[in-house]
Amino acid sequence: MPTDRTETESTIARWFAIEPPNDPGRRMAADLAATIKAFEALRGTIVFEDEPASFESALQATREPPA
Repeated sequence: MPTDRTETESTIARWFAIEPPNDPGRRMAADLAATIKAFEALRGTIVFEDEPASFESALQATREPPA
């Protein structure tokens, strides 16, 4: 097992006591770390619209008026 684990691999090993099974698993963990950092960069910049608050509300809001 390599000793130069990524932060993601270290966290997985600490929480779940498992190691990546192979090189593709390590690359996937590295990609996951990049994805997490990309989402963290968006924190505070993405907001939900006030209304509609649910999918059902959105459907009702876009419904055509009865003829």
